[in-house]
Amino acid sequence: MSVANYCEQGSGSGTDMATAVMRPFGSSNSIAHNLNKNLHPISTFDSSKLNSFYKTKRRFRFVCSAPQSVPNLVGSEEGVCLSIGSHVIPHPDKVEKGGEDAFLVSGYGGGVIAVADGVSGWAEKDVNPALFSRELMANASSLVEDEEVNYDPRNLIRKAHAATSSIGSATAVVAMLERNGILKIANVGDCGVRVLRKGQVVFSTSAQEHYFDCPYQLSSEPISQTFLDATVTTVELMEEDTVVMGSDGLFDNVFDRDIVFIINSCNSVAEAAKALANLAHNHSKDSSFDSPYSQEARAQGFDVPWWKKIMGMKLTGGKLDDITVIVGQVKSSLSS
Repeated sequence: MSVANYCEQGSGSGTDMATAVMRPFGSSNSIAHNLNKNLHPISTFDSSKLNSFYKTKRRFRFVCSAPQSVPNLVGSEEGVCLSIGSHVIPHPDKVEKGGEDAFLVSGYGGGVIAVADGVSGWAEKDVNPALFSRELMANASSLVEDEEVNYDPRNLIRKAHAATSSIGSATAVVAMLERNGILKIANVGDCGVRVLRKGQVVFSTSAQEHYFDCPYQLSSEPISQTFLDATVTTVELMEEDTVVMGSDGLFDNVFDRDIVFIINSCNSVAEAAKALANLAHNHSKDSSFDSPYSQEARAQGFDVPWWKKIMGMKLTGGKLDDITVIVGQVKSSLSS
């Protein structure tokens, strides 16, 4: 099935929202944050670029069908702000419970976005891994305008973590856009951010790991990472730049080159978020796909037995996981 079909069908019905919202629950729907009806699309899709861009034997096409929804300019003051779309697809085995990712979108300042990924290992101790990530994001949402946070992503992680009483742990990333175009990012673990400009990735966060597949994480346990362990970065953005934020379910299954192509192929941020999530979901179920996750696993010494290597085989496949995608495009708040 092509990505165009995934965009139309997805794993559940899309939901357009009239205002920016905090979503503490995982679900298979798109959110277009809708305030300004005169925004320009990211780009117009040109199907002639498909074959020349993605030269593999796979039959999946990076095509997006335009939904009847318009993205929102988050914020109302002079300067720049984010037009935001989002999409979530839970792990196939966790659909009924909504998955273990959580995220927030806030209209404060130039826009605040964040993703938390609940650590699934807690299920072995009869703890719902989603509770910690959901509460963490709910607390972050309520603290965005706090004076002590001072519009600082690391401070927001500090206060949200301190206020979270649920048992569990989660990786987390927070990004806050100032009106002057400065994007401030704090990241603990392997959620991530990409910044795209004129068809290229110009900034990428790096995953924090103790060892392969064991990321840094905020936790209810006294021995864990804290806000002090967060990688803090600032990026100067320009109008029309695109910010892609996601849980590791996105970046483990989709290469940066495909993120760029999807962004350039879609007519809105909501469309792009949905297409990226669907592509990641598709790759996660494909045992023959040589994913970013499988490539990193091989680089870390995980591979098929030697006798399979002699036969020319190697470790491949995507990683089944919850997938959360937030796409934000930088716009002037005076756009009309």
